[in-house]
Amino acid sequence: MEPIVSTRWLLARLYEPELVIVDCRFLLTDPEAGRKAYTEDHIPGAIYFHLEEQLSAPVSAHGGRHPLPEISKLTTILSKVGINRDSIVVAYDDQGGAYASRLWWMLKYLGHERVFVMDEGYSAWKKASFPVSDHQAVRIPSQYEADVQKKMLASMEDVQNVVNDGRALLIDSRESRRYEGLEEPIDPKAGHIPGAINKFWKEVLDEQGRWKSTEVLKEHYEGIDPEQEIIVYCGSGVSACPNVLALGKAGYRNVKLYAGSWSDWISYEENPVAIGEE
Repeated sequence: MEPIVSTRWLLARLYEPELVIVDCRFLLTDPEAGRKAYTEDHIPGAIYFHLEEQLSAPVSAHGGRHPLPEISKLTTILSKVGINRDSIVVAYDDQGGAYASRLWWMLKYLGHERVFVMDEGYSAWKKASFPVSDHQAVRIPSQYEADVQKKMLASMEDVQNVVNDGRALLIDSRESRRYEGLEEPIDPKAGHIPGAINKFWKEVLDEQGRWKSTEVLKEHYEGIDPEQEIIVYCGSGVSACPNVLALGKAGYRNVKLYAGSWSDWISYEENPVAIGEE
C-alpha cells in the first residue's frame, strides 16, 4: 500500500482498534510549540511524539543534532504507548510531513509494515471540519519486537567511502542556498558533502502542500539510476526522510538515510566540505 494516506482515509478508520495515530507537530524555532498545539486540540485518539524526546537521542559530540535513539530505547517508547508490530500507525504534523516522515522512517527501520503519513497535515484536517479533541488518550502498553532493517541506514564511514570512491549517489535534502554554502542558519559550517546533488525535500509536495503522485515523483527524480545505491541526508536526519519516502514511492529500492547528516559530517574536522553547485 502507498505510504501516504488521505485525511478521508484516516477519518473512515478513526476508531479501528489496531489504529494508533501519532501527532508529530514540531517547530525547530520553538521546540514546545508542537506539544502546546497538541494539548489545545488534535485528531481524536492521537498521542504526541516530541522530536527531541521520543524521536531523537540526546545530542553528543557526534551523531548530529537529532541522533537516532538506541533500538532498545525506541522499542520501550513504542511499547509504552501500546504500539506493537500489528499496529496500523498513522503519523501527521503540520510542517509538510517532515516530522511525520521521521517517525515513518524509524518504524520502517524497525521492520514495521503498516505505517503511514497523513497527507496535507493537521490544518487540512481541521479545515475539512473533521473531528478534533483535547482529550489525551490513555493507551494500554504492549511489547514491541523490532526486526531492524540495517540496510536502510548509512553511517558516517559509509559516506566517507562514497566521497572517496563514488560508488553511491549522495542526495542533500536542504534548501539550495544551504547546499551551496551561501547561508547556514543552524550549523557551524556551510556547504555540502562533496559529490552530493541537491533535491530540496519540499519539492516532493505540490503547490497545495499535498504529496506528489508516483508519476510526478518519477519525473522529479529522472536521471537517477534506479539500480544505484542512494544515500540521503539533510541537516540533522529529519527533513531527509520525506525524500527517502518519496524515492521509495517513485520505485527506488536501494535508498539509505545518513541519520547524522550534515551536522554529524562537520563534527569531524577531517571531513571535506564543498561549496557551490556540483
